[in-house]
Amino acid sequence: MHRILLIDDDEHLAPPLAAYLKRFDLVLEAALRPSQGLARLAAGGIDAVILDVMLPEMDGFELCRRIRRDSALPVLMLTARGDVTDRVVGLELGADDYLPKPFEPRELAARLQTILRRARPPAEAQGSVLRFEGLQIDVERREVRRQGEPVELTGTEFELLLLLAREPNKVWSRDDILNRLRGRDADLYTRAVDILVSRLRRKLEPLGCIKTLRNAGYTFALGRDA
Repeated sequence: MHRILLIDDDEHLAPPLAAYLKRFDLVLEAALRPSQGLARLAAGGIDAVILDVMLPEMDGFELCRRIRRDSALPVLMLTARGDVTDRVVGLELGADDYLPKPFEPRELAARLQTILRRARPPAEAQGSVLRFEGLQIDVERREVRRQGEPVELTGTEFELLLLLAREPNKVWSRDDILNRLRGRDADLYTRAVDILVSRLRRKLEPLGCIKTLRNAGYTFALGRDA
């Protein structure tokens, strides 16, 4: 059973949502203020965070930034319907997914299950360790080392890296990547993938792991470690 923390100043949102998420073995806790949410996260035992953009004390973007300083915990951001800018900024700050308000509880549950699945090791890993020039990917432990140093990746970033690295030199279109990572189409097709690739590239610098092919997509560019 997974424990989810909702940080949202709408005191009427959590009770019915908690009752609904119980159907999917998800236990929902709630914090009305960012300070309360950060304190609960520091206590441990939370598996994912649902984070509203509009909050007192600090906005959801700053809160996401603070969470990402210390943790790769899955983060789903709640954004204003139709506000593409909020969703883009959230993804750039390291959010794993976004959901416009108002939302259907069933869709929220589905998205939570997806990001939680990305964050945990699979029951059977396909190939224990992938080794490339300057890069090592431990599939079972979900650990990445760049030139011997550990790299902290979110669940979504790890899944993207693993997707590309398992088939070096294969060209993946943006739609292919979205459909493989999310299991369905997304609203921000090109922008969402580009942001995710940009985040991953920054974390793997100075290695040139991911190559952009104009009007085609992305490919993994490192050679196998001899």
